Amino acid sequence: MKRLAALIGALLLAAPVWAEPSNSPNLELQGPMEQGGLIVGMALPGARATLQGAALPVAENGIFAFGFDRDHGGTARLIVAYPDGTHVERVLEVAPREWAIQRIDGLPPKYVSPPAEMLARIATERELKTAARAARVDETWFALPFIWPVTGPVSGVFGSQRIYNGEPRRPHYGVDVAAPTGTPIVAPQAGIVTLAHPDMFFEGGLVFLDHGHGVTSVIMHMSRVDVTEGQAVARGDVLGAVGATGRATGPHLHWGMFWRGAQVDPVNLVGTMPEAAPTATGGD
Repeated sequence: MKRLAALIGALLLAAPVWAEPSNSPNLELQGPMEQGGLIVGMALPGARATLQGAALPVAENGIFAFGFDRDHGGTARLIVAYPDGTHVERVLEVAPREWAIQRIDGLPPKYVSPPAEMLARIATERELKTAARAARVDETWFALPFIWPVTGPVSGVFGSQRIYNGEPRRPHYGVDVAAPTGTPIVAPQAGIVTLAHPDMFFEGGLVFLDHGHGVTSVIMHMSRVDVTEGQAVARGDVLGAVGATGRATGPHLHWGMFWRGAQVDPVNLVGTMPEAAPTATGGD
């Protein structure tokens, strides 16, 4: 129990923006219990865990992670079982969030849907991204403090959505930070690069950085990619540079994050942008 308490104390100091949604003598959960939230669990060594009946990877020291998608329903069932036959069961209440919705009508079709000649390329790139998502890293870097990959004015927020000519588009799964082209982008936390591509149709220069157990940062619209697939990086290492590649309206960093199939809000890991300007241009 002393070891568990030490881990809990370290995480509380590392992430002051997190809440303590539910605790027990043998289980601690840290993170916002809400749509888009990423939760770090701390159990006793040897524990096994399931969420909604699906097994979660649990490290030897008892640390695990799970997340709630933007549109997750109101509850989720978590069960943590121990080698001695005991278990802890929780029905987690997942709080809803309000999302910014913008309606834009009268746009020419070419600005709403990709041109037909690009569909084959988009399908090939989708396969690359799907394969990268399937990679698994056993480390638990996700439980350590994160930093902003770039600092500057926030020009786009997680969960917002545009409706073009009455057709809802894919929600914005990340945070946008406006910065000049060429501004260095650093790793928000240590990880393994599972995808590094210089020119995706939608994302432009793209990097997936797995922080362990599928908790993965997505860095988009890069003017330069300085890492390669399979490379291990430390927090603060340069991944590349800000750009306006892919479908972007100006130079900026797009930082997204997912856990398995759930898109989660990276801002929950870093808190408010330091000295950010109130408005900015440039985004997806």
